Amino acid sequence: MDRRVVITGLGLVTPLGTGVEKTWAALCAGKSGIGEITRFDASDFDTKIAGEVKDFNAEDFLPRKEARRTEYFIVYAVAASRLALEDSGLKIDASTSDRVGVITGCGLGSLGMLEKTISVISSKGPKRVSPFFIPMIIGNMAPGMISIHLGAKGPNSSIATACAAGTHAIGEAYRIVKLGAADAMIAGGVESVITATGIAGFNSMKALSTRNDEPQKASRPFDRDRDGFVVAEGSGIVILETLESAVERGAHIYAEIVGYGMSGDAYHMTAPHPEGDGAARCMAAALKDANISYKKIDYINAHGTSTKLNDLYETKAIKTVFKDHAKALPISSTKSMTGHLLGGAGGVETVFTALTIENGIIPPTINLDNPDDECDLDYVPNIARKADVRVAMTNSFGFGGTNGSLILSQYEH
Repeated sequence: MDRRVVITGLGLVTPLGTGVEKTWAALCAGKSGIGEITRFDASDFDTKIAGEVKDFNAEDFLPRKEARRTEYFIVYAVAASRLALEDSGLKIDASTSDRVGVITGCGLGSLGMLEKTISVISSKGPKRVSPFFIPMIIGNMAPGMISIHLGAKGPNSSIATACAAGTHAIGEAYRIVKLGAADAMIAGGVESVITATGIAGFNSMKALSTRNDEPQKASRPFDRDRDGFVVAEGSGIVILETLESAVERGAHIYAEIVGYGMSGDAYHMTAPHPEGDGAARCMAAALKDANISYKKIDYINAHGTSTKLNDLYETKAIKTVFKDHAKALPISSTKSMTGHLLGGAGGVETVFTALTIENGIIPPTINLDNPDDECDLDYVPNIARKADVRVAMTNSFGFGGTNGSLILSQYEH
């Protein structure tokens, strides 16, 4: 049973704003959500900037008592899911609940809760540890709490494939609906690790930008002066359902998911393959799954992290897969504005890709002032572009050499 799978709801919580409308408007205007870290005292850290969620009130989405004790990554996921479900108009009730599932991706869970608990053990002893400690740090509590609050009793899972997690979650949800194991899925990614251990860990790897004096210019994918990525937080969720269901209830269809690819680099713990081999095979797998030619792709939402290696090797991979079409293909990295949401990136960027198709506007890659000579494709520098985007790809690549690509298309009867 191969069923067509469409996106009927979108939900976002990002450094650019809470809600799709606010985030999309900022994105198309080329605004940055990066600023100084306020979550902890970062004065002794090499990196003092991040993409924090600023206009968010947990009590808008959870009861007050629960909101106060729930970790950011869980609340963000529940919030984005509520927004997406409301947007879709999909009703979850006794007759449908066991056919609606949840899959989210998350790289690390709650480092903040881990830090607090280690401090409590050190200062007050193990008997003072909160009974909420374990439930609040595990990544699968995000889909668990989404299920509890929205009543979705179908397939429930959490994916922890680093920065590819959100894309993998949507890809696996797409397969579940396509093959008939569920009729609808709430899927996407979430992350919140703007903590001392998170920033210190990435700093020790020399992975983060240290452009502290110009936070909004720090994330600069494909620019020759890029010096690392900027950690960000938030969540992006989509509602997937069968085309038959969406048409029957008159739902608005943003896009159809037509292809999904995965691969492993089998190369290095943190560095991508120097020829972009894994990324290329991943994109090729998505094209094969969609049964379309590479020439049909009108836009790529790149992984585009603003690191020296990723941007160069993703460019090489695109050239490998798209051959003569690569030079004519618009590509952009929305991480230039949101920062890198790690496990949440794929969810947020799938929403952006659907909105690109829906609105015919390609978000720019901001801060692309001096293009790297080896990154010589069309990255839509600095200004959004109107374009008829019928078919688009979004890429996510993670530590451990794990890769994911999705292909979305305009819905056609």
